[in-house]
Formats: sequence, structure tokens, C-alpha cells
Amino acid sequence: MADPSFDPAQVRRAQDGDEQAWNDLLRRLEPVLRGYFIKRIGKEPDVDDLVQNTLMRLHKGLEDLEKPGSLKSFAMKAALFELQDYYRGRYDMKETLYDPELPSKRTTEPEDRSAHVDVEKALEALTPKARRIMELREYGYLYREIAQMLDTTEAAVKMQVKRAFETMRDALGVLLTLLWFGF
Repeated sequence: MADPSFDPAQVRRAQDGDEQAWNDLLRRLEPVLRGYFIKRIGKEPDVDDLVQNTLMRLHKGLEDLEKPGSLKSFAMKAALFELQDYYRGRYDMKETLYDPELPSKRTTEPEDRSAHVDVEKALEALTPKARRIMELREYGYLYREIAQMLDTTEAAVKMQVKRAFETMRDALGVLLTLLWFGF
């Protein structure tokens, strides 16, 4: 049943380009989305970003909405996708913010060699294909997307990732041992 606060005729007008109708719908969706995110992650600063990204997702996908009476469920599905991205860690800070009132971090402190591991050396232990898959995973691509790019199956990509982690774990273990004993 259609939500009475989201009139299908108004949704159709928004789909046809009526900016006022669309803005009104977005204005009424915003508190619904905000409540959804607060209930799931609390009153985090990220809630504003999640709401905004969900509204952007709705804006981009409005033409795809085939049943104008189901705008709210369409919006909640978009919110679910944003929440999944949030849980996957795709909402981490992209830049470091500095407070001018606080002292800057020292950069001249002596380094503890055991705190740094040469990941490049561990990556060198991988085959070029495995290294490429690991890079694509790091960029956030899904297994099925990587499989399509490399013209292989999703299961094969998952197996490559599993083996790559095992290879890297072994390589990093050797490096840590060498660092520990000061070689």
C-alpha cells in the first residue's frame, strides 16, 4: 500500500521534472532517513553524510522508479545500500583535518622498526594476477566486478584473494622475524 505522505501523482510530477514536487518529497523523506540511520548507528556525524548520499542516490535513480506509489520503499532500499557501504568502511575520512589550536604531531621521533612492515615486499610474493585482484579489492570493487574485468568467475577471484592473503601472511611473517632479530 502506498504511503499517504508520498502521493504517487506528486512522484510522477517529480519524475516529469517538476522541481517543486521533487524538493517537497525530498524534504519529507529527509527525517525518515535520518531516523533510520540514527536508529542503526546512533547520533554519529556520519548520519548527515548517509542522509545526503541516500538523497543523491534517490535523485539519480528517480527515473528508474516504476511504481510511483512505492517511493518510500525505494528510498529505504537506497538507505540500506548506503548503510551497507558505511559498514564496509567506505565512509572513512578521506583527508586528515588539523586543529590549529592543538600542537602538531612530531615527525622527528625515532622510528620503531617493528611497527613498520614492508607491504611492498609481501606484495612482490604474489603473482601479477593476484596482485591486480588485491589492488582492485582495495579500491572497493566487488568480487563479481573484478571477475567481469578479468574475464573469470567470482569463485576464482575469491580463491585468488584467499591464497593471496595466505601468501602475504607468510611473507610478512618472515619479514617480521627478520626485523625482530635485527637482520
